[in-house]
Parts: sequence; C-alpha cells; structure tokens
Amino acid sequence: MIRNWLSRYSFRYPRAIVYMLQASEYNLRDYFAWYHNVKNFANVEQRKQFVKTAKGTLLLVIAWIFIFFIVCFSSLILWFGTFPLKYILAAITLLVAPYLLAYGITVPLFVIRIFIQLPVEYFLIKQARRRLKNHKAVKIGVAGSFGKTTMREILRTVLAEGKNAVAPPHSYNTPLGISQFVKKLSGREEVLIFELGEYYPGDVRKLCNLVQPDIGVITGINEAHLQKFKELGRTAKTIYELADYLQGKPIYVNGESEIALENARPGHTIYSRKGIENWKVKNEKSDLNGTLFTLTGNGELSLKSGLLGLHQIGPLLVAFHISSALGLSHEQIKKGIEKTRPFEHRLEPKIDGTGVITLDDTYNGNPDGVKAAVEFLGSLKAHRRFYVTPGLVEMGSHTEKVHRDIGRNLARACIEKVVLIKNSVTHYIEQGLKEEKYGGEILWFDNALVAFAALPYLTVKGDIVLLQNDWPDQYQ
Repeated sequence: MIRNWLSRYSFRYPRAIVYMLQASEYNLRDYFAWYHNVKNFANVEQRKQFVKTAKGTLLLVIAWIFIFFIVCFSSLILWFGTFPLKYILAAITLLVAPYLLAYGITVPLFVIRIFIQLPVEYFLIKQARRRLKNHKAVKIGVAGSFGKTTMREILRTVLAEGKNAVAPPHSYNTPLGISQFVKKLSGREEVLIFELGEYYPGDVRKLCNLVQPDIGVITGINEAHLQKFKELGRTAKTIYELADYLQGKPIYVNGESEIALENARPGHTIYSRKGIENWKVKNEKSDLNGTLFTLTGNGELSLKSGLLGLHQIGPLLVAFHISSALGLSHEQIKKGIEKTRPFEHRLEPKIDGTGVITLDDTYNGNPDGVKAAVEFLGSLKAHRRFYVTPGLVEMGSHTEKVHRDIGRNLARACIEKVVLIKNSVTHYIEQGLKEEKYGGEILWFDNALVAFAALPYLTVKGDIVLLQNDWPDQYQ
C-alpha cells in the first residue's frame, strides 16, 4: 500500500501521466476513469509504452516544468518564509503536487487542442474532403462493430488484380487518419476503400461526409464499444448512418449478424457464408492451410483463400460481387482471392522452432470474432488446443452474458486447455465453462506476460495455441 502511494512521487510519474493521456487518445473521461483505478503508477506501461509524438513530448516537458516550479515554490517557502507554519505549507505543497499535475495537465492539453490541434485538423479535413470530391475513383466505405479491417484488406487485395485499388494502412479510420492518407494520393487511383471507425453516435455520418462513398459494406453489429454506446440500438443506428448516406446506392449487409440483418432495408444485398444473391456456396472447408469453397450460380467457380475460418467466406463473396460489378473477370477475382492471407494479429498462424502452432488473434476483441475463432479452433481435431484470453473490454451491460457465452462455446468445442488472465471479466468465462460441464483444464495467470512466458513450458510439438484479444493498459 505504501509503495503504491509512493509511486506518485517517483521520477516515472510524469511520464506515466502523459502516457495515460496518450493511451486514452486524450479522451479525458477515459483518462480520469483509468487514473482513479491505478494503484501503482510505476506499472502503467505494461503492454505498450509512451510514444514520443509532438503532442506527447510537449506535454511531458510541461509536466516536468510544473514539477520544477512546485519544488522551487516549496523551497522558497522554506528559505524565506517567516511564518510558523511554513514547514507544514511546504510539505502540503509537495504532497498534493502529483494530484495537481494529474488534473492540471489537462489545461495545457485543452490549450493545445483549441489553438493548435483543432485548426490544423479542420484545415486537413477540409482539404481532404475537397480532394476526395474531385477524385474520380470509386469509393467504398466499410462500417461495422467488427471485421472492418479484414473486409477492407480483402477488398483491396482482390480489386488490385484489375484496378488501381488502395486503402489507408493500419487502423486509419478517423477523420484525421483518413485525411493524412488522402494527402498522399496521386489522383490516378481507380478504387479507394475506407474503414469507417465508430465510437460515438454521428461518427459514421461525419466520415461519410468526408469520404463520400459510392458503395457501402456493413460487416455486422454487436457489443463492441457498447460501454460507450450504452445500447445496441444506438450502435446499430450509428453504423447504419452509412446506409442513410448511400440511399439508393449499393449496400452489402452481413446476414450472419442478427442485428445488422434486422436493420437491413429493401434493396440491400445480403451476404453470408452460404452465398450472395444467386451465387451459392458448396463444398466449403477450412483448416490451417486456408479456406476452400465452390461458388455456383452463373457457372461454377472453385476458390481458395489463405484466410482461416469459414466465417471468412462471406467477406470474400462481397469482394467477388463488387469486383464483378467493377469489371474484373472471374479469373482475376480467383487470383485475387488466392492472394488473401491472414492479416496481422487476426487469426494469423505462426509456428515456432519447437513445432507449436500459434494463432495470433490478439486484435480480435468482439463477441462474433471470438465465436468464429473458437469455432475454427474446435474444428482442428488432430491437435491439443490451448485458448488464451484476458476477455473482452467495453462490453458494457452485456459483459457477463458475453463472457459466459464464451465459456459455453469453449466447452462445446471441447478445447483441452483454457488459459484465463485474472481480471474483472474472466471469472464469467469460468462460470460459462462450468455451466456447460467443461471437461478440460482451466489454467489461471495473474497477467498476460506471465502466461506468455509459461506457455513454452506447457506446450509440445503439434499443440495449437490461440491468443484471443489483448487488453490495453487502461483495462489491466
């Protein structure tokens, strides 16, 4: 307890404060919620570290200047003070300094945001909107609670076989991130694919006004970010802002997402692993080598993808359908689908020197993605299987139900080893496992780093380890 309290007076404290702001994306509500939950400020940088951006570095310099002036003020009180309580006043000043810093750092942050960041962002976004309005490329917008990045990359890979198709890298799905990407466009692109991020109502509408899409894809709706949206109805309404913008233009909706399907409108194209419009899927199979299926409709087409899991068939069909509409031949589409591979940290297979296979799904933090991953892991029968997770974040009022369902699905899939990281949600997974009379072994670890260090001693050649989700530091 004393050590935790004293961590506020360590040399790492100013950096910890600025890191917490940075990791919270400078959202003060999230920052203060995290700050009030921290016990030891020496341990806030676990999964990631402070990044020396211009804003972060400036705030860190301001934090140290603040500390310098507090120390100087206390010293002046001691050296020149003539009143009897000078020692008490100096001590109180030093004692409250960490708390003053934690709250006071928001003042320069506010000044930076109002007088520097917002004007720059306004200019960049306005410029990007004008460039996109004049750009002749077909623009595709992808919205949804999950699967946006995978859909974006599938579309980009397949369309690139016949078109100059590009998309922002990484998770550039905010107005500023997209605007920075647009600055680099040559103007010769034929297809632009944008992932539309959503955290609050109105986000998708703002992004639509920026990118002005011609085609939309709604990948699904679930509890992801429910803590911010509060209600699934608000989530659905926000994501369907894409359909509101595109009235009368092509919209693809994931038919395997119950809430997305409920909100679909006449004229929307429904896709699933079973097919799209008059094209139907048969002979589907997925293993560690990829996914195979046959598409029948106007002819027959055998397709192969490096992506893992039958749930990937639906997004591949969207790429097939859009590519066909934009003039690609079946042969070009087939080659494009063959080039699709697991994306970084999204059911990405790796094999180490000992022959242990790891399925890295640490960027998958939504219930539908977890269900698909467990389904795929359960289909790999000739291996001993480990499932490692700290659970999911931002599930709001559905936290208990979501995690109990994960436990039940793991039990039904007969996963031999379930590795749980101790936190506020994983005991619900354990409850779900027990409710379904799980017959395997549950292994508990205090944190993910300890679990990762132990796995080499728990696994042997041929074992499969699925790493599901990775909690950011503010959720530890």
